[in-house]
Amino acid sequence: MNWSSSELTDLDLGDKRLETRAAHILNAMLKVPQSSIPKACQSWSSTLATYRFFWNEAVSHDALMASHFEATECRIRQQDSRIILCIQDTTELDFNGQETEGLGRLSYDKQRGMYLHPTLCITPERLPLGITDTWMWSRGLSKAADQANPSIKESRRWIEGYERVAELAARCPEHRFIYAGDRESDFYDLLQRAQALNYPADLLIRAQHNRALGDDLKLWDAIEQQQALTRITFTKPRKQGEKPRKVVQEIKVLRYTLRPKSQHPMLLTLVQAKEINPPAGKSPLIWRLVTNRCVETADAACELIDWYRARWEIEMFFDVLKVGCRVEKLQLETKERIEKALALYIMVAWRIMFLMRLGRTCPELPADLVFDPLEWKVSFRLGKKALPDGIPTLNQVIRNLAELGGFLGRKSDGEPGAKSIWLGYSRVLDCIYGIQMASELGMD
Repeated sequence: MNWSSSELTDLDLGDKRLETRAAHILNAMLKVPQSSIPKACQSWSSTLATYRFFWNEAVSHDALMASHFEATECRIRQQDSRIILCIQDTTELDFNGQETEGLGRLSYDKQRGMYLHPTLCITPERLPLGITDTWMWSRGLSKAADQANPSIKESRRWIEGYERVAELAARCPEHRFIYAGDRESDFYDLLQRAQALNYPADLLIRAQHNRALGDDLKLWDAIEQQQALTRITFTKPRKQGEKPRKVVQEIKVLRYTLRPKSQHPMLLTLVQAKEINPPAGKSPLIWRLVTNRCVETADAACELIDWYRARWEIEMFFDVLKVGCRVEKLQLETKERIEKALALYIMVAWRIMFLMRLGRTCPELPADLVFDPLEWKVSFRLGKKALPDGIPTLNQVIRNLAELGGFLGRKSDGEPGAKSIWLGYSRVLDCIYGIQMASELGMD
């Protein structure tokens, strides 16, 4: 069974033909994720079948994602790691200039598109296990229209996301779930909902508000008064216009009680990581993290900071989805049809990330746990390498794919990225397709 059939094992569209078609489309998308639907399908009949699939009212985004949710939960249950990080964030999908019904404004009234707010589950070692929730919506055509519509409350996505994680935690009691969000998730309603549910998943939220603690004392001042527990050192990755640089942060912890008006008090912890001696002209890098967990040691504080730094994995996921899979180039007539296509591309983006990370976190695993025998053998032969006597390691095959995709493998290059892996994998799948066609034509 190939990965697409396995990922869609629990798919229920009420018609086996539709379910089989979904697996075919998913395989085609993985083969050339950056290509348009017609190019990925390779023939007019297959292209027409794909468009008819998205037009079919029996197919829905929720039904397609439900199967992936089930597969993700299965992977979570198989993990030895007790901790599962559930990372949420929002991204814009810009379809400006396309004649698609149901889209709304984005950052500017003249932009047209929609928003996606998924929950990405990963291990502390950054291995992506899959998506467990997707929240999608479109705004009105203007800010005034949204303000006049009381049913629109975008902050609700964070609360519903936490509730879905809480439900997952109840089904997987052997694991502890950490709900991680950026500054936009720092608001009372979410904190109160987590407390009302008795924290089935721990909160790990980047603080946005310098809240009052009473006696004219505010949160930022209170944390500065604490003794430093330890220091951490890491290299801040390169950003556009900035070189990578060494960062040294001082760690402080504060246990405090938040007393919102007319609400139950909340006992929380603030962990602050503040850069000391930043370069001239640079503001210090500061992370202030709110959690319900009691942090009593320097190791516990550093662990939370490391978990929060893993939040950048969802930024990588968005990059693979938007740049690698080019979902903003989808040309479908309605928002509903785009959502159906997005469900499959979300699985493709996860699969690309999974292969990349698995090669790094578990390099010595046998390759046949992830790849079919023909896939890993072709990766060697296309690269003009001799086949190994036994089953190769996962890292060997991942590097084969990356090299086929343009990765040079020099000492200074580090580990291969997602793009080179999927380009190489595409070449392997093309070769396998040729082998299958030759077999069908009776050619040796």
